Amino acid sequence: MQRILYIPFDHLHREYGVLRDSDPERDLVLLVESERILRASPWHHQRLYFMVSAARHFVEELRLRGYQVTYERAATTLDGIAAMRDRHPGMDVWCAEPSSHVMMEQLADAGVQFVDNDFFLTKRADFRAWAGSQKQLLMENFYRLQRKRLNALMDGAEPLGGRWNFDAENRLGPPKQYTYPPYLTHERDAIDEQVLTDLAAMRLNLWGAPPDGTWGTTRAAALRQLDHFLEYNFGTFGPYEDAMPAENWAVHHSLLSPYLNVGLLHAEEVLQAVLRRFERGDIPIESCEGFVRQLIGWREYVNGLYWHFGAEYKQHNELAAGRRLLPLFDDPTATKMNCVSSIVQDLHDRSWVHHIPRLMVLSNLALIAGVNPQEFLQWMRERFIDASDWVMVPNVIGMGVHADGGRMMTKPYAAGGAYISRMGNYCKSCVYDPKKRTGEDACPFTTLYWDFLDRNRDDFARNHRIAQQVRGLARLSDLDAVRDRARVVLRALDEGSI
Repeated sequence: MQRILYIPFDHLHREYGVLRDSDPERDLVLLVESERILRASPWHHQRLYFMVSAARHFVEELRLRGYQVTYERAATTLDGIAAMRDRHPGMDVWCAEPSSHVMMEQLADAGVQFVDNDFFLTKRADFRAWAGSQKQLLMENFYRLQRKRLNALMDGAEPLGGRWNFDAENRLGPPKQYTYPPYLTHERDAIDEQVLTDLAAMRLNLWGAPPDGTWGTTRAAALRQLDHFLEYNFGTFGPYEDAMPAENWAVHHSLLSPYLNVGLLHAEEVLQAVLRRFERGDIPIESCEGFVRQLIGWREYVNGLYWHFGAEYKQHNELAAGRRLLPLFDDPTATKMNCVSSIVQDLHDRSWVHHIPRLMVLSNLALIAGVNPQEFLQWMRERFIDASDWVMVPNVIGMGVHADGGRMMTKPYAAGGAYISRMGNYCKSCVYDPKKRTGEDACPFTTLYWDFLDRNRDDFARNHRIAQQVRGLARLSDLDAVRDRARVVLRALDEGSI
């Protein structure tokens, strides 16, 4: 044997990463289950179960392929690597470049050698080169380059259908009297059951409901989820991708992000499957383009920005937001706001909600309430099954709570109750009125939206993307009453009583 190949829990693919050029005859494979990571946070039960069980299943897959695999259960990742080195002195440890700054630094300090991380379609060096050539890091520019480079939905040098995006067609609210497609459920096997037993024995501080079959833990399950999306949801994905119906938690979203983010699926194979399905001719281009935009555009862009901005980016707090995490983020009964309560309950039940509840309800509330960005970031990392540092840092610090002062997005994604009313159907049965900004039945989102603009008017007045809304403050005859109501709302949010 010549090398030890260390596999992080988000590199679970035989054809990529350090396994890409591996040889069972000369390489030993190592995975480490770190007790420190398991106990580090009050993880969502399903998030931790998914990560551990997917890794253990991958070990069995590699063994069936003839690899000698060690699954080390150790106090820390570095302790597990050290134990393996002690058993095999003189052998170098290799790994694909890790997916976080912290792990990259720790493994480098431990003398681990790296190969390129190819779990994305864009190399880190290539993104850096693109970013260095841009005056503004606009996702649209990156996305168009991706379309050309990957020959995705192209007609020669022009975009298929004559347009680069179909966002205007993909903004419908919840449909009425609508039959949603069936959910796919996944049966647990012996490995899954053992993971649940082991986690219970550790008496970890977990949050949320236990696994219910929503998420599979194998590559076979990931491929079934891909097939299910292509058959039942792909055709209507686009128009309703931003809709938030209270009666359906998934709408037409693919539910592929957890599998992509641990390596059970690769973006290249998902892209090719989607394009093959589109070529059959019965999928509207707005649905295909909307999905491709998320897969080769936004996902790659966010990962590129994570590495481009560097390790200190997550500490930004340019709006000086200092409020502690609100009780309602962990307890859906700590608010009477129907949208927040329902979405946090969905998160509790399945460790997942789609991008609009994340951005325009959860992150929007944290933004306009002035919640500390680092506390909110940590909460998102703990609760979502598809969370990784590279995912959450740009999405929260840059887009969700505008803590970077506009380095990533030129405007804060702040909104009042009107947006939630338009894109969801929570407001009809809510005690609060999204049209009101003052009074006891005023929607807290609407009140805090105007108060947020007022609190930050000096900074935002110079931002052309939001200056018009700031100027709207001058037209409010009840601004003093809005300020008074905002103080009441913020105090009640801290108490979990609104």
